[in-house]
Amino acid sequence: MTLVTVIGGGSSPRPGEISLAHNGVLFLDELPEFSRHVLEVLREPLESGQIVISRAARQSTFPAEFQLVAAMNPCPCGYQGDPLHECRCTPDQVARYRAKISGPLLDRIDLCVEVPRVSIAELSATRGPHDDDSTTVRKRVVAAREKALLRAGQPNAELSVVNLERDCALPSAERDWLEGALDKLGASARAYHRILRVARTIADLEGGSGCVEQVHLAEAMHYRRF
Repeated sequence: MTLVTVIGGGSSPRPGEISLAHNGVLFLDELPEFSRHVLEVLREPLESGQIVISRAARQSTFPAEFQLVAAMNPCPCGYQGDPLHECRCTPDQVARYRAKISGPLLDRIDLCVEVPRVSIAELSATRGPHDDDSTTVRKRVVAAREKALLRAGQPNAELSVVNLERDCALPSAERDWLEGALDKLGASARAYHRILRVARTIADLEGGSGCVEQVHLAEAMHYRRF
């Protein structure tokens, strides 16, 4: 996929895939296979919700408020950590493969989740008595979103830094724990604010008092283990 295809452009600028996905989902499969330049261009719209294309004669601005969903293998051969297949990649090959995803781009991705192999037995098994179906999960998500809208008039993902500090105010013990954990990880200010937004959402999904607790912060940090 070329740069113009993703962000738009041409002699008479036209919107690209990120603008066509406005208010929707942009799914990028095999993320490291995209050119580094294409991936780095995603940083601006992920932050601002728009893309500016400049040409000699004109400048065009297109909307680009999309939800980025991406998938990648753990290594070039795809079998690192797989219990049934041996990985053929060297440590250097794995490092180069993962290095294609830059730190600043990762900073703008809220959740990084590893999905291990699912056995055929698990795929064919019937749902257990304590497993939620899609309808139940949807109701919980809708309720959490409504809670956020009532509290701030906008989803948690769109909270400004000022409103984030208001709606995710932490007791001193939780704040000290979070600051210590982020210092050890060398996390950026952007990662700090994104962790707070995710923790706020986790607390909303659980219901209860609505306060952001250490367990919510720990889970939010767990989702950033790239």
